[in-house]
Amino acid sequence: MTKLKYIEKALLIGFVIAILFSFTSFTAFAAQCEQIPNEVFRLHVLANSDSEEDQALKLKVRDRLLDETGTLFSECTTKEEAMSAAKANIAYLEQVAQDEIYKQGYTYGVTVEVENIFFNNRQYDDITMPAGNYDALRVLIGEGAGQNWWCVLFPAMCLPAAEKREGMPELDDVLTDEQMSAVEGNQYEVKFKTVEIYESIKSWFGW
Repeated sequence: MTKLKYIEKALLIGFVIAILFSFTSFTAFAAQCEQIPNEVFRLHVLANSDSEEDQALKLKVRDRLLDETGTLFSECTTKEEAMSAAKANIAYLEQVAQDEIYKQGYTYGVTVEVENIFFNNRQYDDITMPAGNYDALRVLIGEGAGQNWWCVLFPAMCLPAAEKREGMPELDDVLTDEQMSAVEGNQYEVKFKTVEIYESIKSWFGW
């Protein structure tokens, strides 16, 4: 075998090893990402439209609901407890949202539900929530045709630090070290995009 053939063979072996390493690394990363929706409960607020007024109203409703859920979830230590509290108070939360809409001078209707819905990759401060199907408190104002606002209700990422009660779980209390490493910072941007495509396909096919 010529020297050139040895080099070609070595390069091919190196390429295969690199591909296998990348695949193994991505598979482990994707596995961590797939578990994250099991630990968090999200908030999803959809505005009536993209008009400046409707977008401003969306934020008013958001703030009012965050005040209420901060109290409702103050004793919750798991996602399941937070979801149960939300479901038990759906009518009340809908009434609160409707009251804020009327208070701001609008007559839109509003629906509040707990649903399992697909989210693309979303970034909140220095945390990236990977794409996937998440349980969420979904608030639809009017036609719900405007841009949405999202956050994590449990753990209470939406609440300012000053409003968090002592003992309320933080994100690193419910995620593993490996999962926290995945969501912190932006060093995994390419991997997150790959996960997003993978999860979109899964959601589309209903896998």
